[in-house]
Amino acid sequence: MTVHTPKPMVPAAGVPFLTHQLARARAAGVEHIVLATSYLAEVFEPYFGDGSSLGLHLEYVTEEEPLGTGGAIRNVASRLRSGPDDPVLIFNGDILTGLDIRALVDNHRTTGADVSLHLTRVPDPRAYGLVPTDERGRVTAFLEKPQTPEEIVTDQINAGAYVFNRSVIDTIPADRPVSVERETFPGLLAEGAHLQGMVDSTYWLDLGTPQAFVRGSADLVLGRAPSPAVPGRCGDRLVLDSALVAVDAKLSGGTVIGRQARVGAGARIDGSTVLEGAIVEEGAQVHDSLVGAGARIGARTVLQGAVVGDGALVGPDNELRDGVRVWCGADIPAGAVRFSSDQ
Repeated sequence: MTVHTPKPMVPAAGVPFLTHQLARARAAGVEHIVLATSYLAEVFEPYFGDGSSLGLHLEYVTEEEPLGTGGAIRNVASRLRSGPDDPVLIFNGDILTGLDIRALVDNHRTTGADVSLHLTRVPDPRAYGLVPTDERGRVTAFLEKPQTPEEIVTDQINAGAYVFNRSVIDTIPADRPVSVERETFPGLLAEGAHLQGMVDSTYWLDLGTPQAFVRGSADLVLGRAPSPAVPGRCGDRLVLDSALVAVDAKLSGGTVIGRQARVGAGARIDGSTVLEGAIVEEGAQVHDSLVGAGARIGARTVLQGAVVGDGALVGPDNELRDGVRVWCGADIPAGAVRFSSDQ
C-alpha cells in the first residue's frame, strides 16, 4: 500500500486519508497547520498546495532523517505562530477518530494543563501505551505496551492526539530523534508538569495494518466514522466519477470504487477499496480487501482479507485469503493459488 504512496496519502473513502483529518480540524476551528513529513514527502504539497481549497493555511517541513514523534514536533516549532501559553493541537497522521477536538482544547484550558492527551479505551491494550489517570483525569504514569496481567492497570491508551502549551514544545531537544511516548511525556511527568487525560470513547481506529486501513475506509463510507471530506453521501458504496460498474455487480459494506476503475458483470465486492484504474473482472469476489491502483483481478478470482499492490495482475480462478499481500507489479497466473480444493 505504501510502496508508492505515504500512508497519510493512501485513499480512504475516495480521498487521501489525511484529507479527512485536515477537514475535521478545520471544522473545529483550526486555520493553520504545519505538516511534519518524511517518507515520500514530495507528494504532499503538490496535492494540497497552500490548503486554501480546505479553508486552511498549510505549511510543510520535511525531516531529512526521521526524528521520531517528539523530534518531529520540535522540528516544526519555528513555523508555529502561537504565544508561549497558547495551545497547539498535534495529531498523528494515521489515526481515524471521531474525537471532539474543541472539547479536548477546552478541557486543556479549563484544567490548566501543560499537555493534554486524548485517551480511549480498548479491550486489549497490550499493543498500546497505557495512560492511567487519577479521579480528576490527571495522568499518573506512562506504561509502554504491557504484556503481563499485572502490568495492565488500565484500559486507557494514548490515542494519538495532544494539546501542548507552545512553551512546552520548545523544551523538546532539537536536531535529534525524540519519542514523546518514551522520553517527553515521562520526563515532563517526572518534573512535575501537569499532564491531563481526556477520555473520548467515540470512534477510534489505528490504521497500522492494511486490514485496518480498509476497514477505516469502509467505516467512513458507511458513516460510522465522521468526516466532512467524504466525496458523496454515506451509504453502502461509494463509486467515484468515471468508474464503470456493471449493472449486476453487487457493491456493499462501504466499498469504494476509484476513478477510472472497472467492475465486471456479476462481481461481488464487500467492505473493500478498489483504487484508481483497477479492474475487477466478471464473477470475481472481493471481501475486506484492497486492490491497488491499476491492478487487475481476474474472472472468478476470490480475495478475502487480501492486499493487491499497484499494477499487480491476479489471473482468473485464483483464491487469495487471510492477509495475503501481493507485491506491486506481480503477475499471478490463472488458477495458480488456492486455499480450498479445485472443485
